[in-house]
Amino acid sequence: MTRLSVEMLAADTVEPITSAGHAQLGIAVLLGIAVIVLLITKFKLHAFLALTIGSLALGAFAGAPLDKVITSFTAGLGSTVAGVGVLIALGAILGKMLADSGGADQIVDTILGRASARSMPWTMVLIASVIGLPLFFEVGIVLLIPVVLMVAKRGNYSLMRIGIPALAGLSVMHGLVPPHPGPLVAIDALGANLGVTLALGVLIAIPTVIIAGPLFSKYAARWVDVPAPDRMIPQRASEDLEKRPGFGATLATILLPVVLMLAKALVDIIVDDPENLVQRTFDVIGNPLIALLAAVIMGIFTLLRPAGFGKERVSGLVEKGLAPIAGILLIVGAGGGFKQTLIDSGVGRMVLEISEDWSIPALLLAWLIAVAIRLATGSATVATVSAAGLVAPLAADMSTTHAALLVLAIGAGSLFFSHVNDAGFWLVKEYFGLNVGQTIKTWSVMETIISVVAGALVLLLSLII
Repeated sequence: MTRLSVEMLAADTVEPITSAGHAQLGIAVLLGIAVIVLLITKFKLHAFLALTIGSLALGAFAGAPLDKVITSFTAGLGSTVAGVGVLIALGAILGKMLADSGGADQIVDTILGRASARSMPWTMVLIASVIGLPLFFEVGIVLLIPVVLMVAKRGNYSLMRIGIPALAGLSVMHGLVPPHPGPLVAIDALGANLGVTLALGVLIAIPTVIIAGPLFSKYAARWVDVPAPDRMIPQRASEDLEKRPGFGATLATILLPVVLMLAKALVDIIVDDPENLVQRTFDVIGNPLIALLAAVIMGIFTLLRPAGFGKERVSGLVEKGLAPIAGILLIVGAGGGFKQTLIDSGVGRMVLEISEDWSIPALLLAWLIAVAIRLATGSATVATVSAAGLVAPLAADMSTTHAALLVLAIGAGSLFFSHVNDAGFWLVKEYFGLNVGQTIKTWSVMETIISVVAGALVLLLSLII
C-alpha cells in the first residue's frame, strides 16, 4: 500500500477526536509532552512506550473518547512505518555492508593517506560527512572513533581538533540529510519533496559543518586539551579481513542513492511534465526506495564480494543489519502515532491559528518547537517527529521549496544543545575520555552551533527562494 493510499485510508476512517478550545488543547499538549519527558528521563522508559502512553494521555487531557484516540494513534503509526520503514531498513543494511566489508575503513585510510597535517581537520570532516550519508549516527561514531583516536595519537594532534570535525560531519548528516530517520519522518509528515529536501539539506549542511567542525575545533582544542585515551581504541572491522573493496567502488556505492534522488529532483524541475517519459523514468529510479535498494544490490557486488563474503555470509549480514533498527522503527512509528493524535485533536489547526495571530514565521516556529522538545527529551528523533506533527498544517499551502525548508528547520532544531538526557552525549564522553564539563564545552556547544547556524541558513534561504 502506498503512502498516499494509507493517508487516504486514515482520512476516511479517522475523524477529529475532539473539538476542545485552544486553552484546553494547549494544556493537553503540554501535559502530553510532559508525560513523555517524565517517562523517558525520570523512569528511563523506552521512547516507544513513552510516546504511546503520551499519545493516550494527550487525548485524555483533551477530553477525547479513548477509542478515537487509539484509532488516531494506530492510523498514524501505520502510515508512518509504511512511508519510511523500508527506507530505514535499507539504509541500515547498506550501513552494515559498509562497516563489515571494510569499505568504510578503505575510504578513511585512502583519504588520510593523502592528507597533510594542516588539512587534517578538514579531511576528518570530509570523511565523516561521506561516511555519515548512509550510516546512523551511533554506527558512524563506532566506525570513526578508532580513526580519530589513532590519527590524534600517531600525529600528535589535539584530540578535539580532530574529533570535533568528525562529530560535526556525522551530526549534520544525521539531522539534515535523508535517508536518515529524522529527516525521512519529517518529509513524510509534511508531504515534502525528498529530492528537493536532500538538495537543500546538502546545501545547508556544507557551511554548517565547516563552521561547527574545523573552525569551532580550534576553540574546542583550547578549552579542552586532553590526550587520546589508549583504552578506547577498539579493533577495526577490516583487521579481520584478508582483502577489502576498492576506494572508488565504495564511494560510488555510498553516493549512488544520493545521485539518483538528486537527479530525480533536477529532472522534475527542468522537465516539469508528469507525462514525459524521461520524467516518469527518473520518478522511478529516483524514488528513495528504488535508489536505496539499488545501492544495497550494488553493495553486494562492490563491497561484500571483493571482501570475500559468500552467499551465506551475505544473508547473515543482512539479518544483523536489520536487528538493531527494531527499536528505531518502533520509535519512529510511535512518533507518527503521536503526530496523528496531535493533528486529529485539532492541535495542528491551533498552531496554525496561533502562528497567524502572533505573526511568527512558520520556519522559526518549527525550529523553536523542535528545540524545546529536544532539550526536554534528549532525543533528536522524538523532537523531529513531535515537531513535525505540531507544524504539519503549516506546510499545506507552502511551495515545494518552503516545505523542504520546514523539514530542515525541524531537523536543525532537533540537534540543539545535547546534554545529559541524550545517549549521544554519554557516547562521546566515554569514547573521548572526557568529564561532564568537558563534554558540554565541546560536544554540547558544537551541537548548538550546528542547530543555530543551520536554522539561520534555513531562514536566509527562505528569503531568497
